[in-house]
This record gives sequence, structure tokens and C-alpha cells, in this order.
Amino acid sequence: MKDLNEKRPSGLALIPFAVFIVIYMGAGIYYQVKGADMAFYQFPSVTAMFLAVLTAFIMFKGSINEKFETFAKGAANVDILTMLMIYILAGAFASVAAAMGGRESTVNLGLSLVPVEFLAAGLFVISAFMGTATGSSMGTVTAVIPIAVGIAEKGGLSLTVVIGAVVGGAMFGDNLSMISDTTIAATRSQRCEMRDKFRVNFLVALPAAVITLVLLLIFGRPETVMPLEALPFDLIKVVPYILVLVLALCGLNVFLALTIGIFSAGLVGIFSGDLTVATFAQSVWSGFTSMNEVFFLTLLCGGMSELIAKNGGITWIIQKLRRVMKGNKSAQVGVAAMVSLCDCATANNTVAIIVAGDMARDVSQEYRVDPRRTASLLDIFSCVFQGIIPYGAQLLSAAALTNTTVTTDALRTSPAAIVGGMWYCWILAAVGLLSIFIPFADGVCRKDPWNWEYGCAQSGVEEKKALLEKEAE
Repeated sequence: MKDLNEKRPSGLALIPFAVFIVIYMGAGIYYQVKGADMAFYQFPSVTAMFLAVLTAFIMFKGSINEKFETFAKGAANVDILTMLMIYILAGAFASVAAAMGGRESTVNLGLSLVPVEFLAAGLFVISAFMGTATGSSMGTVTAVIPIAVGIAEKGGLSLTVVIGAVVGGAMFGDNLSMISDTTIAATRSQRCEMRDKFRVNFLVALPAAVITLVLLLIFGRPETVMPLEALPFDLIKVVPYILVLVLALCGLNVFLALTIGIFSAGLVGIFSGDLTVATFAQSVWSGFTSMNEVFFLTLLCGGMSELIAKNGGITWIIQKLRRVMKGNKSAQVGVAAMVSLCDCATANNTVAIIVAGDMARDVSQEYRVDPRRTASLLDIFSCVFQGIIPYGAQLLSAAALTNTTVTTDALRTSPAAIVGGMWYCWILAAVGLLSIFIPFADGVCRKDPWNWEYGCAQSGVEEKKALLEKEAE
């Protein structure tokens, strides 16, 4: 942990972060005005971050070698490298599972089990499971939306409600999944265990999901009940998703859980004839490369954060936050606001967590906010805003897929029109704020309090002591 008291506070040290946000946000607005599809994704976030890193190298004092040494120290931080390895393994699992037909089978299985009159609520549950199992809200949206919209159009369901149910369920899964890049970024940046963060996060997300489900059961019924066509699925192809989810929840090391998931999906694909050894290997590689944006972004951001911290930027933020943060609860509100603003600026919840992660950790230590709680807040509020900003990838993709699926122009929609149907995200925001002032989700934190001296839960102190003693030898 950096000793913030040794650094002179400097707001100017945050200019590289400002450069990243201005370039990324400015390019998105420019392309939005020009009418480009997926406007906020036309200018790559990695390029914007690279320009921000160059700004840091130019403006900070010291030789180029000294600055690069600081940058390399941040980029090679054990938390950053761990995060990068988990990213590529999660990408490989998602790619192999999709290639052998697991994603399609999971969607079709869910739809086959849901009565048509409860379709909207069923789609929320299906998307929630898909998002949790795959760790990808975008993968869930692209897999479920075309099927859901086609069925909804025939059954007379409100498309806004159906799309909101699918995207809301996808954000539920993105928020909670053990292999989601948001979970990885939130837990690694706060140096806590995924399982512990899940327990805290789940007690906030579950009430929001239940309320949403009740509303969808009441207000999401179709005008007419149309029978669904038979949807083919293979139950064995759903097993790898369930396996990874169960192993991660049981506390198995995430590297091992994902590796088991990759090879179990590969074996299912090979024995079912959907994959060969060569196509399995290609799918693994494709999964690795599919994570290149978040991989490079995390690497560059880790190095730049170290440069900014060394030059007093983080110290300055903490100093300013002290004026509005009077204690533990106001600090939690500050963390939620910080990551929410970052997401609105970057239109990417993983980027928002990466940008806000170090600052949130320092706030957490300053005001003794349990890191498991901080990680939960980072993930919750980044997903809330990612689900309701009309220029985010989730709503842009949902609208585009809807418009290519519907058969009537009158049913075409826009990302802004979907915002009102994002019931889950709005309810999650309310429940998340309520959980700060009425700590109903903090049972794990109270039963096994955080030990600030050793930087782990009290139950892990002895293990941490043993590890430190071994390293000392």
C-alpha cells in the first residue's frame, strides 16, 4: 500500500485521467452527433488510455527511465497481472462454451421451461442465469434478444418490457458472475476474495431481482398467449456453465475453476461432434484475443495510476473527499458516486472500475469501509449506470438487434426508449443506496470482520501470517 502521507497533494496530477475521459467521451459525443452506430465505441478506449499515458510521461518530472520504472511497477503489480490472467481464461471459457453450442442450448432450455404467459419474467431469469454463468452481459444480450423479441412480437408483449427484462437480467449476471470482468476488476482492485464479494453483493442484488420479477409477473403478461415452437437444446452442453459457477461459489481457486470449465466445454464439444481438437484450440485462442481491449486497458491504466499516485493525485482526491465524507457511510456514498460518474464518462463498467479502483481502495482504508463492501459498491453502481445510459453497448446492441428482428417498422426502438424499461437497474440503484444506510447486506462483514493490519478477513489472518513468515525465510 502506498503511503499517501508522504506525497504532496496535487490536483494537476489527475490531468492524464482527465485527458482519457475527455478524449473518450468527446469522441463518443462527436460520433453520436454524426449519427454513427455504436458512437461511443468508434474511438477505442485503449487508444484514449495510451494518449493519457503519454500525457503523464510528458507532464511529470523526472527522467524517462525513472518514469518508465514507475509505470512498469504499476503495470506489473501482482493484482494487475492476476486480473489479466483471469481475463484471458474467462474469455477462453466463454469462447469454447459458445463454439460447442452451450450458449444456444442454455437459452433454448430456459425458454422451453417458461410458460408463455410468464415470458417476460422468465426472460429475466434466463438472462440472469446466462449472465452469471458466462460473465458477459453483452454475450447474453446478443444471444437472447433476437429470440425474445421475435416471440414477444408474436405474443403481443411490450417490447420495452421484454428488452428491459433481458438487459436487466444480463446486468444482474454481469454484476454477480465470478468470471465477469467487472467482478474481477472490483475484487482485485480491493484485494478481497470473489466469493466474499459475491456474498455481500448477492444480498443487495437479490431483493432488487425479486422486486423486478414480481413487477414483470404482474405487468409483463402478454395480451394473447401464443404457443412457442419447439426449441432444440442439449442438456449436457449446459453443464460446463453450471460447473464453473458451482466450483467458484465453493471457493475453488478461480484459475483452476476456469481451466476446468475450458476443458470440460472442450470435451463436451469434441464428443458431441461440434468441435475438433483443432477448433477447440482455435476457440481458446479466440477467447484469449477477445479480451485484448480490457487486457491492454488494464495494463496501461495500472501503470498510469502508479504515476499519478506517485505525483500526489490520489492524495489530492482523498483530501477533497474528506470535505464531504464525514464517516463510513458517506465514504460509501462517495465510492458509489465515483464509479457512477466514471461509467457515465466512459460508457464501460469495467473501465469505470479500473479507473476508480485505486481511489476507492484508498477511501476504503481511510474510512474503514470493508473492502468486500467497497468491491460490491463498485460493481453494483457501475452496472446500474451501464444498464441505463443510452450510449452504452448493452442498450445500443439491444436496440440494434431488436430493429433487425421486428417485422413492423412501428415496433422499431431506440436505446433511449429502452431506458424506461430497465426496471432492474433502477431498483438496484435504490436498494444499493438503502444498503448503505441500513446495512442489511453486511452480515458476512460482521461475522468475519476485516483485519486492516494483515489486509484480509479475520478468518484468514493465520494463513496470512504463515505466508508472510514463509516469505521472510
